[in-house]
Amino acid sequence: MSLATFSRNRIRKLLTKESSMVLESRIPAYESLEKEFQGINEFGLYLHIPFCRQICPYCPYNKEIYQPEAVEMYTRAVIKEIDFYSGLFAGKPVTSFNIGGGTPTTMLGSGLGDILEHIFKSFNMQCETHMESHPNDLTPDNLNTIRSLNIEHISTGIEALQDKYLRILKRPYDKEGIKAAIERTVNKGFKCFNVDFIFALPGQTYAELEQAGYELAGMATDQVAAYPLFYFPYTEMGESAKKGNYNISNIFKRRRMLRILEEIFYGRDYERTSVWAFTKKGVPKYCSVTVPLYVGLGASGGSYLRNIFYINTFNVAEYIKRVEDGKMPIALSLDLSESMQMAWWLYWRVYETRFKRSDFRERFGKEFDEVYGKYVKLFSLFGYIKKDDGNEVILSDRGIYWLHALEDLFSLDYISKLWGTSKQEPWPEKVVL
Repeated sequence: MSLATFSRNRIRKLLTKESSMVLESRIPAYESLEKEFQGINEFGLYLHIPFCRQICPYCPYNKEIYQPEAVEMYTRAVIKEIDFYSGLFAGKPVTSFNIGGGTPTTMLGSGLGDILEHIFKSFNMQCETHMESHPNDLTPDNLNTIRSLNIEHISTGIEALQDKYLRILKRPYDKEGIKAAIERTVNKGFKCFNVDFIFALPGQTYAELEQAGYELAGMATDQVAAYPLFYFPYTEMGESAKKGNYNISNIFKRRRMLRILEEIFYGRDYERTSVWAFTKKGVPKYCSVTVPLYVGLGASGGSYLRNIFYINTFNVAEYIKRVEDGKMPIALSLDLSESMQMAWWLYWRVYETRFKRSDFRERFGKEFDEVYGKYVKLFSLFGYIKKDDGNEVILSDRGIYWLHALEDLFSLDYISKLWGTSKQEPWPEKVVL
């Protein structure tokens, strides 16, 4: 047994009281979902668009090549899935809405508008819309279309700012194309414009990262999500990688590179809003679904409703077929004990770099310190906490990195198992995490 596996098993048992987590091929009954929603006051919504014009060698997400016929059928299927949930939601407010992928902007003018119209007609949307995009899709006409769909927050994955690394990542544009796309987008009036940027690329030097960081900070984007290259075993780069995510030298190199970016963005009036994100002060952050409870629509959409987590089939054709047959496209589900729910809550709050004890009390009816107080004391001892006023806890930069590195022991392994299996098997019998 490797050290990483041993550590995962021990920490999981400590935090969740579970020796393993098993997702099974079991579709929750409508009545059980109805009961779950009765105890929920608000929740987030995620819509997955699984289409891309090319498959990037590093990307772990569920996607397939864009085909007009598949997009048309997918649009109809998502609308039917929305109809299933409309009765369950019963007017409860949706307070977070994110559209991810894949590449959502592949469906501009070919179904995305119809899906969004149906969502806003069917649900009590009390939030703004966040959507991911591709730099090549940020043309003047497309940006006008995006704004006409009332999308207020947009993110695009530039991934690198030096042409040689863009080639390594097989991105279909160059640095000048990035600069033009960013310039067009910053002038369109979005409330937050985020760019994704990957560091710790193969052969990347500290000087190269610093140069790119300063250029990026000067491009007038509202937010930068800068995260290291992770090697997922079922991706092209993961299969060919000679070093893993848990290589010690790799972990320390990432930390030093992240510190370079911290100094750059803090010096340009950005603040930390998540483990990897830096947002201009006074600007609402772009965020994906890290809200405590959420529902996922589309192929591979995941849902967390207090006592249960379930995920739709990853296979687009099977998703369409199942919905057209009048059935839910759920492939796997997991019943969550209270200890598992609390550990899940803490995971995402660490990711957001801060949390309030009062939110934990409201969610679980227990005092945070009775459950996790000893860990907060330990975090303070190691210098991982910057502020603790008795209610709000804010992690230090040191704590943000090392606590999330610890979380990565779980999340990267879990994602590799769950997503890797789900990409190969449309309807797995079970997945053991």
